[in-house]
Amino acid sequence: MYFFDGFVYGGEPKGAIRVEKVKPLPDQMMLLTFNNHEQRLFDATILNGPAFEPLSKTEVFNNPEIDHGVVTWNEGQIDCAPEYMYEHSYEYALV
Repeated sequence: MYFFDGFVYGGEPKGAIRVEKVKPLPDQMMLLTFNNHEQRLFDATILNGPAFEPLSKTEVFNNPEIDHGVVTWNEGQIDCAPEYMYEHSYEYALV
């Protein structure tokens, strides 16, 4: 466990990865741009549990914000660590 930028994370630090841009897509997919300039696709359906249930509502899911490199929804009541989103996303390259 470690503390970074006012947040407590499980595991070991993987570097200062941050989300810089977020674009919600259909079917709870997201296009994320990280501070290392990578664009990646994230499938938000893997976010399980009661805390993430509001994301099943289109009006909540389609209104993400970025707070200090962390994607949040519902006025900060829901968030997901950028490290988790990076590790569980897929490379996205424009062809």
